[in-house]
Amino acid sequence: MAGSSNFISPLKNFSVPLMIILISTVLSFLHRVECVEFDVGGKNGWATPSGKNNDQVYNDWASKNRFQVNDTLRFGYKKDSVLVVTEEEYEKCRSSHPIFFSNNGDTVFTLDRPGLFYFISGVAGHCQKGLKMIVKVLEPASPPQAANEHSSAALVFAAPEFIPMAVFVLISSFIGVIFV
Repeated sequence: MAGSSNFISPLKNFSVPLMIILISTVLSFLHRVECVEFDVGGKNGWATPSGKNNDQVYNDWASKNRFQVNDTLRFGYKKDSVLVVTEEEYEKCRSSHPIFFSNNGDTVFTLDRPGLFYFISGVAGHCQKGLKMIVKVLEPASPPQAANEHSSAALVFAAPEFIPMAVFVLISSFIGVIFV
């Protein structure tokens, strides 16, 4: 038994720095916010759909994705443009005062709020041929609200909040046992 404590005692010198690194790592994972960049239209990019029944190509693409606040949309195109417009302008396929305009061929747009964003092409006739899209950005997840003592539903939703802390306590207890 005396031999095992001699083996662990040199590790005591590293326990504080190791604990600081571990805590920093755990906290960085708990508070990390990930944003995703989406390539609009996939490999085809932002281009006028071919064919007569392809006027929903971009809305179909958007409906297959889940957009969060601060995600970005990358529009790749040639000889075209991207406009963010109101719902009314989207329906009419034209805008004299867009909320956002770009025609540089490689546009990155940040989804900066929850709700609907309306995109159209600024080139005459392209929007009417289906070069338009509605993107729905989801509301950010909010922490569970406090409930009265008799609400069992609040316990169901509050439990996941404590899981990271429980894991942290378990890991730190384990490390404490090793280095003591």
